[in-house]
Amino acid sequence: MITKIELTNLTGFYVTGIAVRTTNQNNQSQKDIGDLWARFMADDVMSQINSRISDDIYSVYTDYETDHTGFYTTILGCKVVATDHIPEGFASIFIPADNYHVYYLEGKFPNKIGEAWQHIWQNANNRKYTADFDLYTFDAESFEETEAKIYLAVN
Repeated sequence: MITKIELTNLTGFYVTGIAVRTTNQNNQSQKDIGDLWARFMADDVMSQINSRISDDIYSVYTDYETDHTGFYTTILGCKVVATDHIPEGFASIFIPADNYHVYYLEGKFPNKIGEAWQHIWQNANNRKYTADFDLYTFDAESFEETEAKIYLAVN
């Protein structure tokens, strides 16, 4: 459930991780992004990102073909200080400085993410479709209590 939405201005930063090209049509993104998460965990991708700033995980949605109904790229990774040594098979993206709507979420992970995105697809206006992202701060005590926020680039 979305508990709060606020406008913030972020400075630009880089995220490095693994990527997949997908679409929301026919629930394809659920499968593709689920598989990306499984690979991220099984291959211990985080430990391979040497220049990461923290253990927070970013799921970045970018390179939109049109809007949320077309193809886009998802990069699952970490915020990094530099992109000069990207592991083979990894991708890196610059998240531009911009205005973002921040959606604060409450509920069990990962269900709260899907519910929030359904709401966003139906209700969010003024999206730029440049780079949106989920930010996950995992709770060592309980995977289901993972803190999550969604950032949407807006006009």
